[in-house]
Amino acid sequence: MARILGVDIPRNKVLRVALQSIYGVGPSVAEAVLAKTGIDLNKSSNELTEEEANEIRLVLEKDYTVEGDLRRQIGLNIKRLKDLGCYRGIRHRRGLPVRGQRTSTNARTRKGPAVAIQGKKSVKSMK
Repeated sequence: MARILGVDIPRNKVLRVALQSIYGVGPSVAEAVLAKTGIDLNKSSNELTEEEANEIRLVLEKDYTVEGDLRRQIGLNIKRLKDLGCYRGIRHRRGLPVRGQRTSTNARTRKGPAVAIQGKKSVKSMK
């Protein structure tokens, strides 16, 4: 199993798909990296040699922001928005959707599970 930028590349997968297990590497970046290194797109990740893994590692480090650096950069961007107190920062602080989605219904992913609010007792139960 090859290890690139601290991530174990999955076995028995086509290399362009296996590279997508690295945070910040999607389909287009994976294909671009393989094109720059001259490695076949349909090569299996089992057949990857150490030299080829090093080439991929060098291209990713030099040309792209991936893994820890990307996570840190995104975290700092969100922190900056929160510190500014702008609308998007306030939405991040409150754990609500940031990009204008409705919150009356749906939005359960951001808001968490629904919490029942105890209201007044109904008239029937009072009798």
